[in-house]
Amino acid sequence: MKSPPFSDPNEPDLGEVYLEMTSIGGALKVSAIHVATGVEVSSMAPANAARADLQRLMLGKLRARLKREGRI
Repeated sequence: MKSPPFSDPNEPDLGEVYLEMTSIGGALKVSAIHVATGVEVSSMAPANAARADLQRLMLGKLRARLKREGRI
C-alpha cells in the first residue's frame, strides 16, 4: 500500500514523503521515498506494528540518510 505524499509538520524541512508498506508473511517491508530527491530507505517490521510508530521510524531513518548525503 502506497500512501499519497505527505509532509510532517514536525519535519517541515523534509518536504513530501511517500510511505509504502508491503506485507511479506508475518512482516511488513516499510519504505519511505523522499519526493524531491528520490532517495529511498526501507526497513522490516512486525505486521502488527502501529502505523504511527512505523511512520516515525521511517521519517527518522530518511532524515538521517538525507543529512549524511548532504541533501538537507
